[in-house]
Amino acid sequence: MRSSRLKLSVTGAVVAVLAAGTVSAASPEAIRPAGPGRPDSPARTNELRATATYEALEKYLGTTDGSGLFHEQYPVAAADNPYSYEWPLSQVHIAALDISAVDPHYKSKLAATDRAQEHYWNPAGGTTGVAGYDSYVIAPYGTGGDLFYDDNEWVGLEKVQDYLQHHDRAALSRAEQIFTLVDSGWDDDPSHAAPGGVFWTQAPWSQDRNTVSNMPAAELGLRLYEITGKRSYLDDALRFYDWTNANLQSPSGLYWDNVKLTGDIDQTFWTYNQGVPIGVNVLLYKATHDRTYLARAERIAKAAYTYYVTGDKLTSQPVYFNSIFFKNLLLLESVTGGHKYQQAMTGYADWVWSSARDPETGLVHFDTGGTTQSIQQAAAAQIFATLAWPRSKWSTLY
Repeated sequence: MRSSRLKLSVTGAVVAVLAAGTVSAASPEAIRPAGPGRPDSPARTNELRATATYEALEKYLGTTDGSGLFHEQYPVAAADNPYSYEWPLSQVHIAALDISAVDPHYKSKLAATDRAQEHYWNPAGGTTGVAGYDSYVIAPYGTGGDLFYDDNEWVGLEKVQDYLQHHDRAALSRAEQIFTLVDSGWDDDPSHAAPGGVFWTQAPWSQDRNTVSNMPAAELGLRLYEITGKRSYLDDALRFYDWTNANLQSPSGLYWDNVKLTGDIDQTFWTYNQGVPIGVNVLLYKATHDRTYLARAERIAKAAYTYYVTGDKLTSQPVYFNSIFFKNLLLLESVTGGHKYQQAMTGYADWVWSSARDPETGLVHFDTGGTTQSIQQAAAAQIFATLAWPRSKWSTLY
């Protein structure tokens, strides 16, 4: 088991806001005392929102035992594990990285989450014998857990971003190790329906092959090809990409969730399953200079915008899916120019700040039970942080 992926619903239509990006940003006075001079720029406002959100994450969800780990949720329930699962921790890790791009003081927090991340690293590996991050902390903090390929891919993409922004060669080395793990998860049984694809997990209770276990793998491979020039990374990325397009892309251009060994398809549309293929196509365009890939990225982006933004479905998606969705849209606009997707992201961020956040605690609330998940708080911080970035940094997103 690990952090829930259930679709979370909230009330209130915000489609006009998201489409136009016209909600006024919360004033700096909502974050800090007023001071002399001109009002802060939108970028500065989002930087302040990001740091305030991360500070609340540390205050209410951080642990105090020196591990640097976080709780799964606040308030902590009696039945909760002492620490979060790996996926939420990876998103805290990414939030620190995203903020460090605009606030150098966050490099110390990034280093702390780097260390915490390693409490999940299983050098012995799982069923394929290749090392990777378990879904729960290993000794001395826990007993480990099932290994998920997508969990590892998010960390790999974080490591690549860290390398691109901070030139951390240890991060690049870890990203390459993770890619070796992901490649070991390929389904090589030709008797299966839709043969091929990277499995979602090594856990025995699932044999699904998902968009989210294949497209992030492709994105990681393309980033490693960009950095190292090793052709094998491009070839593997194309294998993951082609399989997903053949088996999980719907006629509308949007991507379904997963395919079973029986051939049955879960046709749910999640935002992150649209965002990552956009990013993959952008990186394929940059790697090959074939404009076909850029056209595909634009087609998926247009379909996703119509479905989620114009269709007023964005706020019914988990915030931690939306953060990944929007980052990949910014990656697209780093190549094509324009502000349409940035404006939609701004509108969504303004809604999160004004309507989904408790101003007393700084915690976001998307669940009807009143809890805040670490992964939700971290994703909100990521959204605010990347909106504070200069456009020149968008090319390092995943």
